[in-house]
Amino acid sequence: MNTFAIAQVIWWVLLGVLLMGLAVMVGMDMGVGAILRYVGRTDTERRVALNIIGPHWDGNQVWFILGGGAIFAAFPLIYATAFSGFYVVMLLLLWTMIMRPIGFEYRSRIDNPAWRNVWDWALVVSGAVPMIVFGAAFGNLFHGVPFHFDWDMTSYYTGSFLSLLNPFAVMAGVLSLSLSAMMGSLTVMSGAEGAPYQRARALAQIAGLVAIALFAIGGFWVHALPGYQLLSVPGLGVPQTPLQQTVGVGGSWLQNFGTHPLLWLAPLLGFTGMLGAVFAARAGRSHLGWWLGAGAWIGVIGSAGAALFPFMLPSSSDPSMSLTVWNSSSSELTLLWMIGFAAVFVPLILWYTSWAFWVMRGKVTEDAVVHDEHAY
Repeated sequence: MNTFAIAQVIWWVLLGVLLMGLAVMVGMDMGVGAILRYVGRTDTERRVALNIIGPHWDGNQVWFILGGGAIFAAFPLIYATAFSGFYVVMLLLLWTMIMRPIGFEYRSRIDNPAWRNVWDWALVVSGAVPMIVFGAAFGNLFHGVPFHFDWDMTSYYTGSFLSLLNPFAVMAGVLSLSLSAMMGSLTVMSGAEGAPYQRARALAQIAGLVAIALFAIGGFWVHALPGYQLLSVPGLGVPQTPLQQTVGVGGSWLQNFGTHPLLWLAPLLGFTGMLGAVFAARAGRSHLGWWLGAGAWIGVIGSAGAALFPFMLPSSSDPSMSLTVWNSSSSELTLLWMIGFAAVFVPLILWYTSWAFWVMRGKVTEDAVVHDEHAY
């Protein structure tokens, strides 16, 4: 394997790491938002839940920026094709992401039940919708996305918004939301006391069991879906484009697991993490449960990536025009420079995030929230 191919694989792995970081960190605070009305039955209880993630939620959005930026710089053809084809979905995601910070900042500024209820529901929606979209995006990759290219590499999306809501994608979206709710519940357990703690403890177990069931169903479903196989590509030293390859449809998306049995460690990690998080929540070990939940996310996303490789954006309109790791990346020089930057900044972000959680650890009490004029 030459240097360029190695750099392409490294960035495929790094993109997976960034998506995992997004799922764990953003999924955690999105999960708290999605379950806000359940774990918090009173205004003060809901304020406690919001202030548990208050010091972290805006910093966690860095993972969104990193993920989008990595796709833009490392795989620009993926960025251009997906963002133009999923335009309506991206606008939906954008509007929910706009409502989220407004809800945090405005909710408690007016002591009016109607005002606060509106923003509470806005936070629920802006927490649930992005995680459903995140999971549904992965689900649609296994069905293929309806796009193709013209002779000059102009992409055309031929589907509709409703076509993205196929049953498998919806199931994947609910799986994503379940994992997010589990992580959010474990986060509330770590920072709350009393009734919110007990409700979060019960919900973490329910959400974890739902996630286990959906992940198992999804595995059998993926096995039944026709997989894509890369049959031929241009030779070495020739520019790789979607117009110069042949892709066959048939077999199973799980063929990579048969070729490389070690890949089964990914779904095993997913199931182990979910089941372990359920038992940890039951035992009141919220911090252990959170780390096991993070492992579950890594296992689920790792399983999807391992099944799809080398495909990144399969085409259902013309499978031979599918985008892969090999034909959608930036130049070798760009990838190598970005590997250097990632080697510096990704560990820095991980260190700072860990430091922030360590410094701001501890319980958030109702009394502290009520008497702090700067609290959410």
